Amino acid sequence: MSLKLAPACAILPPFAVGTVRHTGGVDLLDELLTLITRHAAGRRGQSRRLIPGVQVARFDGPAEPSAGIAEPSVAIVASGVKRTLLNGVAYEYRAGQFLVASLDLPVIGQALKASRDEPFAVVSIRLDPVEIAPLLLETPARPPQYGGLVVSDATPELLDPVVRLLRIADRPDDVRVLGPGIRREILWRLLTGEQGALVQQIGLADGMLAHISDAIRWIRRHHNEPLRVADLADLAGMSPSTFHRHFRAATSMTPIQFQKQLRLQQARVLLRTQASTAAEVAFQVGYTSPAHFTRVYQQAFGRTPGEDRTLP
Repeated sequence: MSLKLAPACAILPPFAVGTVRHTGGVDLLDELLTLITRHAAGRRGQSRRLIPGVQVARFDGPAEPSAGIAEPSVAIVASGVKRTLLNGVAYEYRAGQFLVASLDLPVIGQALKASRDEPFAVVSIRLDPVEIAPLLLETPARPPQYGGLVVSDATPELLDPVVRLLRIADRPDDVRVLGPGIRREILWRLLTGEQGALVQQIGLADGMLAHISDAIRWIRRHHNEPLRVADLADLAGMSPSTFHRHFRAATSMTPIQFQKQLRLQQARVLLRTQASTAAEVAFQVGYTSPAHFTRVYQQAFGRTPGEDRTLP
């Protein structure tokens, strides 16, 4: 698979660890790492859902690339480095930085820098349009911004409520009473920060991202069926040319490329979880030619379907 670097604005210099502090002098990143480690105890190398919409993960060593769907969310790194690939473009983010995913996107993620002394530790928070929408009334209007993934430095104003949310994550009464206010503060910091224009688009019920999201949901449900861009454009309420342009701007892919990524990810899951042959899996995910399926699968993952099927 060819690897392209994300635009310069998406890969930022290393964060100056130790410069973000509470007024009491406690390093926010250090506390965030401590909280993630505590909550991820016994689940290292796997994500753990703390409360609805909030997950943490810790890796003590580099991980193999893993394919999945990045839902609208913000992922804030407390330690280590991660690379996320979207359509062959690499987005790297490290301690003190965050990644915003604006749509359901087929990605490949990998913890690049992780060790026992310096693990990769991350907290992910779902960005729910229903929670964002009420804040838009209080947010200064910005020119629309579109993009599937973006990376920025996390400010102290953003890190502080994230740390406070993780402090109470194992106290249900505190989560019930205090959690909504803290989550609102996190969203506000995102809306008023560097990537606020993109986060605004997530909350707009009639915005372009909402229409593209409708089309993506259809593709996910029908990924093994023939796709007609004109039908998706009708679903999104756009002309085919306008839909194609906006879809590519939002996801960095054409609708056909998007469907291909979904098919290949689903095929990989089936190969590793079912006793089906590679040809059977090819037909299950929508390919009519097993030979073509094998070619595109190897281009995407560096292994043939047969080789992936026999991995432990």
